[in-house]
Amino acid sequence: MNNAVNNGVWSGTWVAERLGVELVGDDELTGLLGLALRRNPKRAHLLVSNVLGKHVPQSPSVVYGHGLALGRRVRALLGAEEAAAAVVLGYAETATGLGHSVADGLGSAPYLHSTRRPVAGVDPAGGFEESHSHATSHLLLPEDPALLAGDGPLVLVDDEFSTGNTVLNTIRDLHARHPRRRYVVVALVDMRSAADMDRLAEFADEVGARVDLVAAASGTVRLPEGVLEKGQELVARHEAATPPQRQPHSPAASTWATAPGRAEPDGAEPCGSAANRPAPAGDAPGAGGPASGPALVAGAEPAALPAQRARRGAVRVELRWPREVPDGGRHGFTAAHRDRLEQELPAMAARIAESLPARARRVLVLGFEELMYAPLRLARELERAVGADVRYSTTTRSPVLAVDDPGYAIRTRLVFPAHDDPADGPGERYAYNVAGGGFDAVVAVVDSVADSPALHAADGLLAQLAAHTPHVLLAVVPSYVPGEPEPDARHAPHASERPPMLSEPLRGPAFSSYAPEEVGWLLRDLSEVTLEAPTEEREEAIQSGGAHYAESLPVEYQPSERYQRLFHTALESSAARLAQAVGVVTETVLAERSPRPVLVSLARAGTPVGVLMRRWAAFRHGLDLPHYAVSIVRGRGIDANALRWLADRHDPADVVFVDGWTGKGAITRELADAIEEFERREGVTGFDPEIAVLADPGSCVRTYGTREDFLIPSACLNSTVSGLISRTVLRADLVGPHDFHGAKFYRELAGADVSTAFLDAVSARFAEVADGVGTAVKELLAADRTPTWEGWAAVERISEEYGIHDVNLVKPGVGETTRVLLRRVPWKILARAGAGADLDHVRLLAEQRGVPVEEVGELPYTCVGLIHPKYTRGATGADGRAVAL
Repeated sequence: MNNAVNNGVWSGTWVAERLGVELVGDDELTGLLGLALRRNPKRAHLLVSNVLGKHVPQSPSVVYGHGLALGRRVRALLGAEEAAAAVVLGYAETATGLGHSVADGLGSAPYLHSTRRPVAGVDPAGGFEESHSHATSHLLLPEDPALLAGDGPLVLVDDEFSTGNTVLNTIRDLHARHPRRRYVVVALVDMRSAADMDRLAEFADEVGARVDLVAAASGTVRLPEGVLEKGQELVARHEAATPPQRQPHSPAASTWATAPGRAEPDGAEPCGSAANRPAPAGDAPGAGGPASGPALVAGAEPAALPAQRARRGAVRVELRWPREVPDGGRHGFTAAHRDRLEQELPAMAARIAESLPARARRVLVLGFEELMYAPLRLARELERAVGADVRYSTTTRSPVLAVDDPGYAIRTRLVFPAHDDPADGPGERYAYNVAGGGFDAVVAVVDSVADSPALHAADGLLAQLAAHTPHVLLAVVPSYVPGEPEPDARHAPHASERPPMLSEPLRGPAFSSYAPEEVGWLLRDLSEVTLEAPTEEREEAIQSGGAHYAESLPVEYQPSERYQRLFHTALESSAARLAQAVGVVTETVLAERSPRPVLVSLARAGTPVGVLMRRWAAFRHGLDLPHYAVSIVRGRGIDANALRWLADRHDPADVVFVDGWTGKGAITRELADAIEEFERREGVTGFDPEIAVLADPGSCVRTYGTREDFLIPSACLNSTVSGLISRTVLRADLVGPHDFHGAKFYRELAGADVSTAFLDAVSARFAEVADGVGTAVKELLAADRTPTWEGWAAVERISEEYGIHDVNLVKPGVGETTRVLLRRVPWKILARAGAGADLDHVRLLAEQRGVPVEEVGELPYTCVGLIHPKYTRGATGADGRAVAL
């Protein structure tokens, strides 16, 4: 898409026609640039980049991609040895993110950008002037002054190379302090005249250094005689024609759009005449600014609606930005900082994703003046994680005329007071092409210095955004100050002795294939860690005591076409029975446990059931229940950090633990012991350890949907029916004392994923079973449901009868037997005589693994899986197939 073209019109047409300005050069120029007018006594026109992410909302992948590509070109130009010694310097404010992206493309180069924000206690290592800018003085504030003292290549990055004056001023200042042999100038566009090019060449000869130039496109701007005066007159005419429009909550706001209905002298569509038109459906204003939608320029929307929206306030997102990583390159950004940021970005983007409205189709991540790189990287990661159209731009100091015309680059603008206590005093700040952009949500990303009362004021940025989008989120990156010690809770005046704040839940689609509102995973993402081991190796290590089963993962079973058909057949035949059980257990929970329960599934088998219970509550009662998934590990208990997180945010009495089914009841006992230990250690009470399950064939709990031992199709598969999430992992080298237990997201299995299909098939039967559920619940609530633990007694008997002598190696019930066949090394399967289609998938898996199926007359379960009691690879054969004892 050509982002400088809107409805077939180049976004520089309006200025070109009125001022006679021409862009001459590479074919890419009009795709990269549009034109606008600004209040500036030195230059009336403004080249508006469509790939910089400053004035025009753009895909963050496009913005970041241009910087990376330029950096790779610099690396190729310098060669490996010189590239390794290079330092990158970007220009504030517009090129701070571009310069950082170039440094990423270059490789391991440290990065620094100039700044217009003095920082107390940090002495400047240099400075220079930008003659044509509205704000000229640049400071260089590296934490390590040696960053600019080396003799390797210095790479200077700006968004456009107009005259070369800024670069000359920079090199002149730095070269006098620390001479270098080589400089590389990088820009998105090189728009110098022939005279400017000659001047740079002469300067390079003068200082005795090589100066190279790398640009995405080049050309010149042809300006007719008197263009500055004519441009200033045009701006003044528009200002005079447009009385300031003010919102009730925004006394400082003003507009530059022409008043609705007022005709342009030369016959153009009146500026702002779109103010009373609804935005067309499917509008894509990101392609060069808002398309012909409302001219929402700091107050063109009806007054009542902005005031209503503004009162809602912004939703704060806790990024958990690592304190040791600077917010950008103001004081320097090293390769180590880059590596740490790359590790944390997915989790931070996931926290933003989970806070977005569920049906957001178009999202803007809005950075803040010099803070361009951090929001850019967050936006790019968010773009990967969600299905919405994600765009990125930033606020700015630069005042630009807004004209609602398809041939003009700045269609709308928001005006608000500066909110970071700038050194040059208070003043207006701007956000362009945001109002009228059709955004379902805007994520404002600022540093902590800018998270000020002015930001949250009635005329501040957040209020302005709330007037034009239904959802505003605020994410704050801690402002990095050189030499400032990291916060240490142990020495804070009123510090809690509790562990550090835990991460927010992981959510789909960044983690799992479930929709973000379906479940929040209180887990640590270990997707990039290799944890899988062959089933036979795991079994030998587990039984020998050399490893716990939670320290590794089995290789994910990939179902054959025959097995997949079996799953779908089973789902079709049992969907109504499952829907009935879901309804019964949910209604029982609502009647006996809490009218607004917090569902907490035991990952991962409990997660599909928790999602279905949440759906039933919404279907039958209109409830929007919170739902989380946590890890519990046999022999090690439930994740105490997850319990701590839940207790901080919910009443423990409302928490209902959910699982798929009971076998012999081991997890039921494990949970009860873990809750008791947690309450004793933490002093937090109120959690009810009894699990609510879909099926309770072992008679281990009071809250269930059925006590039949039948096929629950979600037991047939592993991650591909559980949101593509692995079984949970607990290993000391991967999970720290303040981390949630871990798990992996198998994105690569998306083609085989049936998680949503399973949920939808069951949910589709809710209406037809609703009456039956009501009857069943009445009967159940009146019945004696005291657990008999008959399943545990049967397991103990079987363990002795078959010479196993370890109840952990006896896995009763259809669900547990299926797990044995998928994840462990089975010895044999006991099947109740006469069991029918519920065991078709068990028989198929047993056949594939060479495991005998023995029919038994007296069996409280439909089937029982037995794990080989003294497993070695020799005991079952090297291929894992069973052999006789």
